[in-house]
Amino acid sequence: MKEKIEEILKELCPGIDLESTEMIDDGLIDSFDMVALVSELVDAFGVEISVEDIIPENFNSVDEMAALVERLK
Repeated sequence: MKEKIEEILKELCPGIDLESTEMIDDGLIDSFDMVALVSELVDAFGVEISVEDIIPENFNSVDEMAALVERLK
């Protein structure tokens, strides 16, 4: 799962630091990227990500994104 998330991030945000634990807080992912990222995660993993789930704590790192997807399965 983490590998697929990393692949999505590399495609959406070329050159992004995948080791970062503050992707949102540091501005590595902007609002336009977030819209695309949520859409890609929904398509790739067949989960439903609600507005309440779209908070920095769920998207600051690859691990947090993987944990979110796992919770939503």
